Amino acid sequence: MEQATIGRSLVIKGEVSGSESLYIDGRIEGTINIAENRVTIGRNGVVAANISGREVVILGKVTGNVQCLDRLDIRSEGMLTGDVVTQRISVEDGAVLKGSVQVKAVEQHKNEKQSHAKPVEQAKAAAASASA
Repeated sequence: MEQATIGRSLVIKGEVSGSESLYIDGRIEGTINIAENRVTIGRNGVVAANISGREVVILGKVTGNVQCLDRLDIRSEGMLTGDVVTQRISVEDGAVLKGSVQVKAVEQHKNEKQSHAKPVEQAKAAAASASA
């Protein structure tokens, strides 16, 4: 699997996007959008950005909101300050997480539009059977 690396001495301000996994050991300010792959913030990584990825692994410091299609993994030395939306989350002992966490089931994510219609239909069916 291809993986791009942002080294320890690199500083990027702006939008980072792409279709390969990304390992960040430097500094990024802005937005990170790696929707189909993994974003890893290394031990030396300092990120002030909203992150969107399939999988996000945090070993360094992140300030910003994180949106994962699959999984967020905050390792023991990692720190995240921001809101999270993910399907799965893992926070190791010693890790720091400040913000709200929203865990969405796979079905909920895919069938969000359909699920809004179901409670109304169920309520109508319950009302019909109660009056019968």
